[in-house]
Amino acid sequence: MGRTSSNQLVPYTRFIFVGFPELYKYRRLLFLPFSSFYILALFGNLLIVIVIKKSEFNLHSPMYLLMSSLAIVNIIVPTVIVPNENVCVCVCFLFDWNEISLEGCLTQMFLTRFFSSVESTVLLAMALDRLVAICNPLRYVEIVNTAALVKFVALTLIRSGLIMSILVALARSLTFCSSNIIRHSYCGHMALVSLACGNKDKNDSIGLAVIVVFVGIDISIIAVSYMRILSVVLHAAEVEDRWKAFHTCSTHLLVIMSFYLVGSVTFLSHNIGIDIATDINTFLGILYIIFPATVNPITYGVWTKEIRNVGMSF
Repeated sequence: MGRTSSNQLVPYTRFIFVGFPELYKYRRLLFLPFSSFYILALFGNLLIVIVIKKSEFNLHSPMYLLMSSLAIVNIIVPTVIVPNENVCVCVCFLFDWNEISLEGCLTQMFLTRFFSSVESTVLLAMALDRLVAICNPLRYVEIVNTAALVKFVALTLIRSGLIMSILVALARSLTFCSSNIIRHSYCGHMALVSLACGNKDKNDSIGLAVIVVFVGIDISIIAVSYMRILSVVLHAAEVEDRWKAFHTCSTHLLVIMSFYLVGSVTFLSHNIGIDIATDINTFLGILYIIFPATVNPITYGVWTKEIRNVGMSF
């Protein structure tokens, strides 16, 4: 906290990212792996969107529209990790552009949390879509229709928008006087809140509420859905189809679990005082953003026969 000429304390309004203090002298080397993953994520997800958009009607079913939505979110989330309002986090490592204003930090916080929560909801919707398609195929068209998709979009926007707006509003109400050093490479909620002085109980509570709503509820429904799908397929299909279903479901679950697990660790490390080295916590935070965006095009795109076939015909 700075001081005025009258020796009064002035709250910090600009912050400095120090995400890898132990690796600071090697920070320029970090540019290569993180920028490579970002480019792969951008290219892979953009390709998925193009393939689905350019396809005939067979890839315009709800499942593929959800895949397209997931790909769009996976393009947006890594892109909005923006120190200095207009510079990618990767470039921050290269040129030491590591400052951000309070308003820029809050905007980044909202966008990353909002679109990450949208991603969680899309993954949930994809699991439920497969559950209906496999366990109740005769009623699929009746259950998964345009009206259902409209309700899903409305629910997603309301749930994510409302909760994340409260999250950011509570953070905005704080006075930041402890320090202006954010021990991360982008504006995480608790990474910023930890710099505030005064009572932070409401912010801690809303942070835990986000985990309960978007991890506890979503991952439980997703896990139950895939277990139900596996149960139905393993009892009804041939040996080859059983293995294919098991491989597909287990792969999806591993990617989904890693997304939620890494996210939960990074969030809870601040909320319940888990002592994690800054370098490791920063790495997990970036992994939480970039790993799903890089892997999802392979998991839901390349390994999906219909998308692969359409892509090869271009």
